[in-house]
Amino acid sequence: MDTRFLLCFLRLLVLAGLTWAPAARAQTSTLDPNAPNQPTLATPPLPPAAPPPATVAPRALAHPRVLLLDAEAADRPLLRRYKVKATVPDSLSALREVRELVLAMQGDAYLTASADELRWGHDTVRVRLYVGEQFRWAYLRNGNLGDGLLTRAGYREKFFRHTPFLPQDWARLQERILTEAENQGFPFATVGLDSIQLNSHDIAGRVVLKRGRAVVFDSLQIVGNTKTKKRFLSKYLQIFPGQPFSQQRVLAAAQLLRQLPYVKLRAEPEVRFALGRARVYLLLDDRPSNQFDAIVGILPNADQAKTGVQFTGDITINLRNIKGGGKQLGLQWRKTDALSQLLDVQYVHPNFFGTPLEVAGTFNLYTQTNDFLTLRPRLEVTYPTARAGRISFFTEQRSSQLSYDSTTYANLSQLPENIDSQYNSYGLSYAWNSLDDLFFPHRGYLLTGQGAVGTKTISKNGKVKPEFYDGVPLRSTQYSFGLRAERYLPVKRAGVLLLRLRGEGLLSPRLFTNDLFRLGGLNSLRGFNENQFYTSSYAMATVEFRQFIGADSFVFLFADQAYTRHDVPNDRYADQPTGVGTGLSFRTGAGLFQFVYSVGRATDQAFELKSSKIHFGLTSRF
Repeated sequence: MDTRFLLCFLRLLVLAGLTWAPAARAQTSTLDPNAPNQPTLATPPLPPAAPPPATVAPRALAHPRVLLLDAEAADRPLLRRYKVKATVPDSLSALREVRELVLAMQGDAYLTASADELRWGHDTVRVRLYVGEQFRWAYLRNGNLGDGLLTRAGYREKFFRHTPFLPQDWARLQERILTEAENQGFPFATVGLDSIQLNSHDIAGRVVLKRGRAVVFDSLQIVGNTKTKKRFLSKYLQIFPGQPFSQQRVLAAAQLLRQLPYVKLRAEPEVRFALGRARVYLLLDDRPSNQFDAIVGILPNADQAKTGVQFTGDITINLRNIKGGGKQLGLQWRKTDALSQLLDVQYVHPNFFGTPLEVAGTFNLYTQTNDFLTLRPRLEVTYPTARAGRISFFTEQRSSQLSYDSTTYANLSQLPENIDSQYNSYGLSYAWNSLDDLFFPHRGYLLTGQGAVGTKTISKNGKVKPEFYDGVPLRSTQYSFGLRAERYLPVKRAGVLLLRLRGEGLLSPRLFTNDLFRLGGLNSLRGFNENQFYTSSYAMATVEFRQFIGADSFVFLFADQAYTRHDVPNDRYADQPTGVGTGLSFRTGAGLFQFVYSVGRATDQAFELKSSKIHFGLTSRF
């Protein structure tokens, strides 16, 4: 027993001594037993060697072995906790099984556990095991580390007082301490045990940190063909000259750069150290991201009294990374049918006043001829993060005005289905993605969600009789929420399966048609006219399979299934529309050409060729 205690004490001394060896780089993310600043325990020896291959190997190949474990009577209940195979196929498997058992016991603080003897029979292996006592911490105290650093590293003295000595717990504590140190400007720090004491089976010591030389950021160096300015990237990544080095910021840089649609990261950022300074190299190339779309839709005439078809249009212009400063300007105009038009304008300004905040302003106009006009300006402030995603706060005003003619107002016998109203709201939105490509993803997740609350005010229209407003709450609280989740799964060599779930909802004491969400068309529920469904809440699931025939060319099949509710007084109903179709998208000299054929079924629409929809268009990126 004295020999075993001496061996264990020597292992602890070796462990403490190894941690003071010069560290190559403290920012190693995984434990490497060969790295001089990583916690290690001496690897237990292999069990006694099997008989020579000439006499054992043939029998091992011919007959499986039964593994029999012998231990002290008091230790046998403990051995039952470990799942050891009773039968192994050959002698080599028997050796591996015994070795894994010994390592598992040592990992559970039985540091002196060993396989003392192996006896080989014709079809059995009898192993004599020594378990020993479980070692535990007497205490682990703070040596020269600040209390703040140890607290952030997850150290609590009660976790290391009279608790089992688990090597992996000590290794994890070391790793967390090194991570905190390298994020505070000490990337070459080492950590170890000092003043080690071994009393019976109790281990005591102090955790001590050698910080090494302090390191600060020197500059960003951009390698590659990109017009993106270094000044913008420095603010966006929050890496400034003279700032204490942080490995966390270096790791986050790659994730943040992948969120930018106008640059392509060729390799992970590299860091070079010299004279107490760290220079970060970014390997970037520009990718075509400015966008010009022109899509034409051919639909059956929505007016049943007329024959023929009607044309719809969609023109989109997006300018990204203006003058290399990350600014974005977008404009979209859509003619959804003969009576409806939509206009969207957006401007995004990153690094507002040198902060990581991103400020965006949007303006939306929607007009339904002879019905109503809706204006919706919005101001949004976003904080982009590498791990937590994009968190935004926004304020929005939504005002809607009636545009009925005098004849229509004169013939009204009740409030019209649309109303003059204004909705001022405040809310939070969140976005996170792990897509491998923002434009043509093959794998990853996309998650967005938002919620808002505000005050809705109904204005009395002078052309509508005042008594029609009796009993209508002119001022009320309204809630809105939305969610979108996508999963991209690679299928075999060049296939991608897209699973999407999205939904939105409105909660208000009284809703009117011009308050509702609009659903239907190429960008939402395919197989139907643009904005065919006015809904107060909906949920929609999509399954789409894409077979890529090039880097940005693919054919696809899809199915959209939705559930919609229309909760307007005197006009409440639900529907379950379904849209299916196929299409293709491929690269041409002029841009990306897309063709989509779809057909839908709803309560008032059957699966018929005459109600099918064809969309085709050209997207040019430059």
